[in-house]
Amino acid sequence: MNDSSSRSVQISAFESAGALSGFVVSGRWPENTLEWVKFLVIAVRVASVPGLLPVTTVFRVREELPDEPQPGTVGLVLAEGPLIGEHALIPGQFGEPQPSGLLVLHPPSETKPSLPEYDGVASGCVYLPGLPHLGLDHRAGWAEADHTGAVTSMRGRAGIDPMDDADTAVLAMLLAA
Repeated sequence: MNDSSSRSVQISAFESAGALSGFVVSGRWPENTLEWVKFLVIAVRVASVPGLLPVTTVFRVREELPDEPQPGTVGLVLAEGPLIGEHALIPGQFGEPQPSGLLVLHPPSETKPSLPEYDGVASGCVYLPGLPHLGLDHRAGWAEADHTGAVTSMRGRAGIDPMDDADTAVLAMLLAA
């Protein structure tokens, strides 16, 4: 059976100069909101490693291969930049061509845990833009995890209004052309 759903989604994080730079996706792309939320959980666990993600950072889904890809590589999710500061991203930066998804990862220093008994929790959001005028809803997922791998929060939703949540509103603004 060569059905794409029989292949797993594999994710490898990579860093540059001690900072999280992105993820290599192999096997296949996540096919639905739940699979993207599972991807996000892994990304948030990586972001919770002390010092690996210095500031809140936006990552872009890129359906292109890296130089000299390993067999089975399907694409990249690359760090594009911070939300604030000297090199902050600007509204509409990802308007054309629009990526199939954006993620924002918040390091532990910029995350207030939803459960007070946890320390060192990172958080994140994946935003999958739709085409509502064609009946394709916007989808999103949110997750929190600590450096031990404990997932303190995880949820996904379809049919969202991006303006109902701060993370999705910012990501939608970055996509608005």
